[in-house]
Amino acid sequence: MRTESSSGDTMSYKSSWPKQVVRKWLNIQGGVKEFHSDYKVSEMAGTNSVVNHYDFLEESPPEKWLTETAPDSLKRPRIESDSPAPVSDPLNQRMFVGTWNAGGKCPHKGLNLKDWLLNPVPADIYVLGFQEIVPLNAGNVLGAEDDAPALKWLSLIRQALNNTEKSTELTEIPHPHKELKNFKTRISFSDLISLEDELDKEDSERHSTSSPNSDIEDETSNFWMRRKSPKNSTSSRYSLAASKQMVGIFLCVWVRTDLNQHVSNLKVSCVGRGIMGYLGNKGSVSISMTLHQTSFCFVCTHLTSGEKEGDEVRRNFDVIEILKKTKFSQSQRVSGQPFTPSPVSILEHDHTVWLGDLNYRLAFPGGDSEELLKNNDWETLLEKDQLMIEQRAGRVFKGWEEGSISFAPTYKYLDNSDQYVAQNQTSKSKEKRRIPAWCDRILWRGKGMKQMWYVRGENKFSDHRPVYSLFSVQLDSPIDGIKVQK
Repeated sequence: MRTESSSGDTMSYKSSWPKQVVRKWLNIQGGVKEFHSDYKVSEMAGTNSVVNHYDFLEESPPEKWLTETAPDSLKRPRIESDSPAPVSDPLNQRMFVGTWNAGGKCPHKGLNLKDWLLNPVPADIYVLGFQEIVPLNAGNVLGAEDDAPALKWLSLIRQALNNTEKSTELTEIPHPHKELKNFKTRISFSDLISLEDELDKEDSERHSTSSPNSDIEDETSNFWMRRKSPKNSTSSRYSLAASKQMVGIFLCVWVRTDLNQHVSNLKVSCVGRGIMGYLGNKGSVSISMTLHQTSFCFVCTHLTSGEKEGDEVRRNFDVIEILKKTKFSQSQRVSGQPFTPSPVSILEHDHTVWLGDLNYRLAFPGGDSEELLKNNDWETLLEKDQLMIEQRAGRVFKGWEEGSISFAPTYKYLDNSDQYVAQNQTSKSKEKRRIPAWCDRILWRGKGMKQMWYVRGENKFSDHRPVYSLFSVQLDSPIDGIKVQK
């Protein structure tokens, strides 16, 4: 628990840091809705009342609120800004979905995302998923979350979407865990059980004492940045609805600022599928939200790696477990207000998008692949794509759609090169041989979604190429008492 002291917050985290690690080891889901947003999030009186922190602390944070259960009159106020005018049909929105495996590298300050995010046309909603934003070493998998790279990605995305010419000025607040870098804990199994009981007790106490206007002890944030806000900070064209990280998997959703008032029921759910079958080096981060009267679920995944025969079965099982274990809390009733149950599972949503490094490879290694690659014969290569084979056989993603792939395999490239690792194999090569494959994919399900583009980017930042898609999405919204049907 964080406590104020004259020496700052570092000492106050010494007790909470081991508890964060224990949560990860025991796969304990947090008792609060832990995610970053440009807006405070709370639940109405009578429920567990929590206030989440801003991902960027503004000097004068605007009083913008989002509640999951409040009537429309109490949800986010309209923000007067220089945002682009809504599209002519407010129920037909453009949604950009992008996925990128960062290869364990932290983004550099000059990384340009504008060509990726604003091409071919600006969208109304941006869903961006990343994998391996941190190296998947023991320290990151077993230790406290390192969210410094995630905050850098958010800064670059914000800069690109809002056409900020100058880099956002960031001032680092002392990292509460830096002094704990060499701090080691020796705990027995009985200690773990005791800590688990203590964590449950603290969650219960926090829920009973917190209020929508109070600060909470945020045990998941281990790095804070302060952004010097421009005077016209409310004129941002896009705002962060929610972002969530689990080890190297990172998912963020941005919406046009004038749409914020129509966003509700923001929730997150994480499923670990890595070491021992539940740690977060592999798995999923999912965000659920409602826009107007239409529910969305975005699932960012990093599935089991490997190109040995049978590895595709393990990836199939990852998908099955993620579908089974991803659960979102049910919104609470508000007295005097009509109640519509919110989706609890992935498949209950109106629109669902599954993105990420799915890691499906080509079903055959061998010399034929090199010749097909040389001739850009993607159609023949895709006949051996494991995901397409497994989907056609009904073993995974039954009922899901994927656009036609007309781009080169997205993995695995040499560092800062257009050459695949497989094309540069020598007796002295330190790189493991990897047959190029379409590891990075975007699938979707739900009526009213039409894919307009499905392409890849050419940024050489990592050993993967980014993949993105643009959708036209039809929404449901009551108009003059008539519900628009999909």
